[in-house]
Amino acid sequence: MAEEDKTAEHGVRLTIPDYPFANDGLILWDAIKEWVTDYVKHYYPDEELITSDEELQGWWSEVRNIGHGDKKDEPWWPVLKTQDDLIGVVTTIAWVTSGHHAAVNFGQYGYGGYFPNRPTTTRIRMPTEDPTDEALKEFYESPEKVLLKTYPSQKQATLVMVTLDLLSTHSPDEEYIGEQQEASWANEPVINAAFERFKGKLQYLEGVIDERNVNITLKNRAGAGVVKYELLKPTSEHGVTGMGVPYSISI
Repeated sequence: MAEEDKTAEHGVRLTIPDYPFANDGLILWDAIKEWVTDYVKHYYPDEELITSDEELQGWWSEVRNIGHGDKKDEPWWPVLKTQDDLIGVVTTIAWVTSGHHAAVNFGQYGYGGYFPNRPTTTRIRMPTEDPTDEALKEFYESPEKVLLKTYPSQKQATLVMVTLDLLSTHSPDEEYIGEQQEASWANEPVINAAFERFKGKLQYLEGVIDERNVNITLKNRAGAGVVKYELLKPTSEHGVTGMGVPYSISI
């Protein structure tokens, strides 16, 4: 959905310019990468420290060979030799478990809680699939009746609604990205300053999302009948809110 382009704001040119997930996500990705870069370069100022760190190298070997044993021999795995290698690995993991997961998870109830919008199963075939004369006749005469026979049962629909509600709910003690820092970070001036910059970038993202959601030129997030895109707003109240990016995946 994008091509590398050094002249573009985030280094990539989107195939679909009005793409809310990508546009908000790129700001969050850049913020995470900057924070990770500051962290890595502080604790690993020399590449030799990365290659000689047995615990770090052991962790990366476990990720590849045990955590993804079925893919361990794929050619695309990055090595872990330089600062850029480590920054890329950590940024990717942090993004997948925070922004990416938030975007695909916490909007599920808003989209699928009304089950006709996202039926989880059908109990009869679509009328156009190997139709019989009798089935087509019934469909033409009473399409609503056929639709109701096709939808999942009340029990099936209710079960999925409850599941989506649970998946989309933030707990009262949810920890959101950039909200709290580890004690060790606060006690290290360089890292503390880097975290504060990271926190500021997240606050900036909140404002950008609010501004974009009232920009009527962005047809995929503003205008009559269009739901605001807030899935990558970093913080949220508890409950089903359709926004908020937790620190990690917690199910």
